[in-house]
Amino acid sequence: MNPFVTIKDIDQAADRISKKIKITPKVALILGSGLGGLADEVLDPVILPYQDIPNWPVSTILGHSGRLVIGLLNGVPAMVMQGRAHYYEGYAMDQVTLPIRVMQRLGIGTIIITNAAGAINPKYQPGDVMVLNDHIALIGMAGLNPLRGPNLDEFGERFPDMGRPYDRELIELATTTAKENRIQLHKGVYVCLSGPSFESPADLRFLRGIGADAVGMSTVPETIVARHGKTRVLAFSGISNKANLDGSTETTHEEVLAAGKMIVPKLTILIKGVLESTEF
Repeated sequence: MNPFVTIKDIDQAADRISKKIKITPKVALILGSGLGGLADEVLDPVILPYQDIPNWPVSTILGHSGRLVIGLLNGVPAMVMQGRAHYYEGYAMDQVTLPIRVMQRLGIGTIIITNAAGAINPKYQPGDVMVLNDHIALIGMAGLNPLRGPNLDEFGERFPDMGRPYDRELIELATTTAKENRIQLHKGVYVCLSGPSFESPADLRFLRGIGADAVGMSTVPETIVARHGKTRVLAFSGISNKANLDGSTETTHEEVLAAGKMIVPKLTILIKGVLESTEF
């Protein structure tokens, strides 16, 4: 038995989705903790629970609805993941990132990823939004790279370049949209840890020292797999809590979900602005 995700596994999921939809998605969105409300913007949606898709990882976390919503988003055929699975839930990295492979198999060329993240940069406040201009793949450096195992040559080469993980043109479109709508949009570096425990003050000081502005438990593995397949990536972090560099505050998942209510309206404007300005 092959312990890694195979093309057969990916195609089984892609085929099930293809049979349920009438449109061809051009863009995909992945919505993080507390950010699933963006899916309400999809018109004429076809909704597929993750449980109904072969091999698709099912989220077990509060704030992740666990379903695909496929329809028109700002006039663009879109596939929206309302919630995601994480490594800390017990999945292998290639299982966590199987949805990216399915998107690529369906011909989707652009993926917009969102996450809820903790502030490391002391200037960031809860409710702020950061567009990622780079990341630190700390979890991958420690051995949990999602490309570990046999290379899937159908998607990309064995040693993909990560010099530009996030698409610069899309970042500029998001920046322009933010300025036009008077939304403060930080540009920064996101670092991915395995979770599920939140970081200690010493962890955060270390991460700040190596150049991170925000920290979370997702996005980077998805980005690595997307770039392996030459898929464009735009990613946003919704800042859910202040930097706890001195241990004076306590971080909770409820706080993360509450911050999402402030962040979703901003992300909706930013993502719609990008969709209006991009040809797919």
